[in-house]
Amino acid sequence: MNSNIKIKDKAKTNPSIKIEFFRKDVRKTSPHKHNNYFEIIYLTKGKGSHTIDAKQYEIKTPVIFTIRKEQVHFWDIKSEPEGFVLIIKKPFIDDCLDKVIIRLISELSAQNCLFPKDNIAIDIFKILYNEHQEKKTSKRPIINGLLKALLAKLLESAKITPSKNANNTIFHKFINLLNQENKLTNKVSHYANLLNTSPQNLNAICRKETDHSASETLSVYIINEAKRLLLYTDFTVSEIANKLDFNDNSHFSKYFKRHVKNTPNEFRRVNK
Repeated sequence: MNSNIKIKDKAKTNPSIKIEFFRKDVRKTSPHKHNNYFEIIYLTKGKGSHTIDAKQYEIKTPVIFTIRKEQVHFWDIKSEPEGFVLIIKKPFIDDCLDKVIIRLISELSAQNCLFPKDNIAIDIFKILYNEHQEKKTSKRPIINGLLKALLAKLLESAKITPSKNANNTIFHKFINLLNQENKLTNKVSHYANLLNTSPQNLNAICRKETDHSASETLSVYIINEAKRLLLYTDFTVSEIANKLDFNDNSHFSKYFKRHVKNTPNEFRRVNK
């Protein structure tokens, strides 16, 4: 039996990301939210301010801003801006099977404003922009690779100050655990114990950060790992159920179908 991950490309035709130049005519905007997408703005020119969730940040270029879907923000730009906007839509995050990309997005999303120590990331932005403009299916591996490199470079090129908000820290430690653990466990209590908190408190923190419970947050990672194992290994459904800490095959199959609308066997047959 093959238990290694096979190299396959099962990404969807539309990767649900978008990259474009920052509009030079943007000056003042009214407070607004985004709809189910995460936005990264990298400015190399411009002066003024950017307010995110009532906190005003001075635009001192180069600067990186990130805006999560639940945040309210607006611009007050005094001179012609220059830079890039990268939009990562929810379907991309939901369907992404690359744990490193998800971890990098999580780490970057915890920071609203970063000041990079160099401007090297702009070169990756330019390459990513050019590749994305071609809109070819064959470009997906290149775009995903460039996206991973860009996210890593943005984090590396800026000095990250750990959050002083204890709840925010617990939430991101929870996400990091889900990204880093070799063996996912379908028990919120397991992760609450690792984080030295109660399942009830972890649940409350997750709802405050994402509007989803801890079990709903965990389910995204459980389902994505199940998909990886179904698509890229020859493990049986029972073996996968055991690996993901389900009591039996029936429980796992019902859980999977509730989230994916197909049984594990149906999902494997259609996609493999």
